[in-house]
Amino acid sequence: MIEAVSISKAFGGHLVLDQVSVKFEKGKTNLIIGQSGSGKTVLMKCLVGLFDVDKGQILYDGRAFTKMSYSEMKIIRQEIGMLFQGGALFDSMNVEENVIFPLSMFTMQTPEEKRERANFCLSRVNLVNVNKLLPSELSGGMKKRVAIARAIAMNPQYLFCDEPNSGLDPITANLIDNLISEITTEYDITTVVNTHDMNSVLEIGDKISFIHNGKLWWEGDSDTILQSDNGELNDFVFATKLTRKLKT
Repeated sequence: MIEAVSISKAFGGHLVLDQVSVKFEKGKTNLIIGQSGSGKTVLMKCLVGLFDVDKGQILYDGRAFTKMSYSEMKIIRQEIGMLFQGGALFDSMNVEENVIFPLSMFTMQTPEEKRERANFCLSRVNLVNVNKLLPSELSGGMKKRVAIARAIAMNPQYLFCDEPNSGLDPITANLIDNLISEITTEYDITTVVNTHDMNSVLEIGDKISFIHNGKLWWEGDSDTILQSDNGELNDFVFATKLTRKLKT
């Protein structure tokens, strides 16, 4: 479990996060939603240590991440898998090399052990015989699956996904959603997903945190979100659903 306890963050005197307290539960897909500028991206960056919090603390299974030294934080970061919005694959590396990259950075595994792990992770995301392809030779959905394979290569306890469906068609987006949900359950990890995709919210939202004007405004799940009487949440949900419908 990851827990944010009364965290605040400001930039240039502008308060972006205001006393946010939220728990992200193990074995569940924990979704962060909110309008652009609401603070949800800053919240995720604080959780992984890309931004320091001004007040409050962040706990990883009871370990005070915000009070750790750099070397102590490094241990936690090795337990984290990241799926970036654009996939963030290295263009000069083939698929296998991309998946192996964190293993080369953080483990003492032999080349054969790293290849075996890469093949296992690629098979888990339903990719075979793509090891020697470059990212430029992959579709958008395949790139995201390679990025997921790389994210789980280190057997992470925590998985962060930033807009995993960005730029994908609805069918491929649904496949990525299901894959993230399956991996979360299968490996019993704490998964945090930053998204504005209402299909994702309704399909895999085990725990949903709605951020509004830098505050935690509502919490629930995919079964309760459409029945909420929270006005700001309803404005976001139904405006998002309408926008998506018009685009398709």
